[in-house]
Amino acid sequence: MAVKYETSAVNTGGRNGHVHTDDKAIDVAVIPPDQADAEKGTNPEQLFAAGYASCFNGAFDLILKQNKVRDAKPEVTLTVRLEDDPDAESPKLSVSINAKVNNVLSQEDAEKYLEDAHNFCPYSKATRGNIDVDLNVEVAE
Repeated sequence: MAVKYETSAVNTGGRNGHVHTDDKAIDVAVIPPDQADAEKGTNPEQLFAAGYASCFNGAFDLILKQNKVRDAKPEVTLTVRLEDDPDAESPKLSVSINAKVNNVLSQEDAEKYLEDAHNFCPYSKATRGNIDVDLNVEVAE
């Protein structure tokens, strides 16, 4: 299998430390979610949300283009929740993916394209069956 891209990140200190990517594009303090302050750092959930939202929107845009939807201008808001897991001692993640799209003929089409993007997106594939994901799409007027 051919590798299309590879990157690395190094963390020291866990949730109260520092993380940087190999190219230093990300080089930031890591702080617990209950201490979140953009001036002081970020947390793993924010990093995951940013990566997943970007990847998912790229997949959604590709699916829309493959279906000849012009000027779709998709926008994805991805919410990551760290929540109690009643079946385990450790918390779990859940995700809501809320998308907006232009120039789609019907809500049914928009939902199909969103589901197709969910099936295509590498983040969705990696988390499938492991976290609860809620998909929603709004067709802009």
